[in-house]
Amino acid sequence: MQIFEAIEIREYPYFLTIDASEGEFVKDIINQINSHKVYLLVDHETRRIWCYNGPNSPIKLQIYGGILASMLREKLRGFYRIYSLNQYSKEDENFQEILNKRLGEGRATTIDKEDFPSEANSINETQIKLSNLKMNEAIEAIKECAIPANYERIFILIGNTIYYEEEIIESLIKEQKTAKKITKLGQLNNGFTFFNDRNYSIRFIVQNHKIQGLELLVPKYEEIPRINLKASVIREDKYSNPGDMNSLLKAFDIPDNLPDDEEIIVHEIKDLDK
Repeated sequence: MQIFEAIEIREYPYFLTIDASEGEFVKDIINQINSHKVYLLVDHETRRIWCYNGPNSPIKLQIYGGILASMLREKLRGFYRIYSLNQYSKEDENFQEILNKRLGEGRATTIDKEDFPSEANSINETQIKLSNLKMNEAIEAIKECAIPANYERIFILIGNTIYYEEEIIESLIKEQKTAKKITKLGQLNNGFTFFNDRNYSIRFIVQNHKIQGLELLVPKYEEIPRINLKASVIREDKYSNPGDMNSLLKAFDIPDNLPDDEEIIVHEIKDLDK
């Protein structure tokens, strides 16, 4: 069994895989410590590629993982099929069986920058037009709907295809002008995607009684969680009552004789009675 981690990078192609086979068993990698990561497992015995999304992994990384799984399958010449490990609960015997598999070497290799086309917008562009002639109509319908105020669009889902908004430079004369272009990112694999990393809102675009696409939106300025300090509170009224200045000055006088313990107790009792 080989295992690869899907990672995000800042420049094109924006995501890659790295070899994560550091350990003896799969369970040495897939655990609570790595719950924010996404992994691709290659089982050469069953010829399966397992996608695993950690419960705390961001949706963007989960989508990247699905795309990378398809690319990994192509590198293995299509002899492997892709499955979602998240379809099983942690207690399921199938899940436990995979966790207890031993890690080792194999012919699968990492997905590097060289495995991507030179331009991001060239990915399967012809295939999009041939597979679904109404895809462009759906994109135009989505473009016509203004994004709600104080929200930004993270992803667009049309069928099983994922898009994102790419910022491009339109002009550099006098001042820089930019525009946003809807660009294909990849396709979803079988299984499901669960995300709880941000405060997402979902918008349906409907035209002619058909859903044209889904948009994942997030607030531009997400509210920072308030910090509740569990500390004792001193009531202000205990310190806001007027006092006698002479009593305050007298408190700093040094007595000639120190009182006995019994006298101190008597004075304290009298003060309480007041």
